[in-house]
Amino acid sequence: MDEFPGVVVTGVSGRMGQMLVDKLAQSKVLRLIGAVARQGHDWVGKDLGEAMGGSATGIMVTDDPLEAFAEAQAVIDFTTPAATVAHAAIAAQARTVHVIGTTGLSDEDLAKIKAAARHATIVRAGNMSLGVNLLTQLTRQVAAALDEDFDIEIVESHHRYKVDAPSGTALMLGEAAAEGRQVSLRAVEDRGRDGITGARKRGDIGFTAIRGGDVVGEHDVIFAADGERIVIRHIATDRSIFARGALKAAAWGQGRGPGEYDMLDVLGLK
Repeated sequence: MDEFPGVVVTGVSGRMGQMLVDKLAQSKVLRLIGAVARQGHDWVGKDLGEAMGGSATGIMVTDDPLEAFAEAQAVIDFTTPAATVAHAAIAAQARTVHVIGTTGLSDEDLAKIKAAARHATIVRAGNMSLGVNLLTQLTRQVAAALDEDFDIEIVESHHRYKVDAPSGTALMLGEAAAEGRQVSLRAVEDRGRDGITGARKRGDIGFTAIRGGDVVGEHDVIFAADGERIVIRHIATDRSIFARGALKAAAWGQGRGPGEYDMLDVLGLK
């Protein structure tokens, strides 16, 4: 067991953090060796197992990522943009694989992550599930096949606690559609409509975000023309699919050279 790559989970007290801990306990190819929580959290300094309401594991929760990453072969990070950027710099120093599932990253954040990828293996994706990454490929192909007579709209739904919009997955799908049409998403995106907006601009890619209840994640890509619509949909009912994808990425990254990769690389879909 000790020969398996050691993984540190950041944001360990969150829903995804705890899901990752559970999945790592079941893994036959990875092992949990560290847990990081934000400074001031009640779990810091406690045994992870006991903090989660179970038996002791011997893994103490820390708020010092530098110490935790030093012995790790991989870090799995579903936290906040500011924390993830800081973690990327530390993971690069430690030369450990950094799997990033954090969304809401700004262009400045992405530039810093890209700089860290010169020294470390980074796998970053707006969504880690197999189904969503297949949907991304389909979106790119359909957008390439259809001209601007087909309007593109991306509708996403998530639980009431999600803090960023559009979702990272929606933006990933928008990027795929823009790539299919050989345009920049920044030039054609329409993220919000309110009041008298005028007619829809030909060639735009629209986004709509729905928040409510306990929705894990639903994404529709709509291609709408006069007389017909094509709708491609993915529905997630269990967030464990994201944890499984993150573990797959952490294992895949072992032995890879420095660079920024995504789940299409991990799944061999490129």
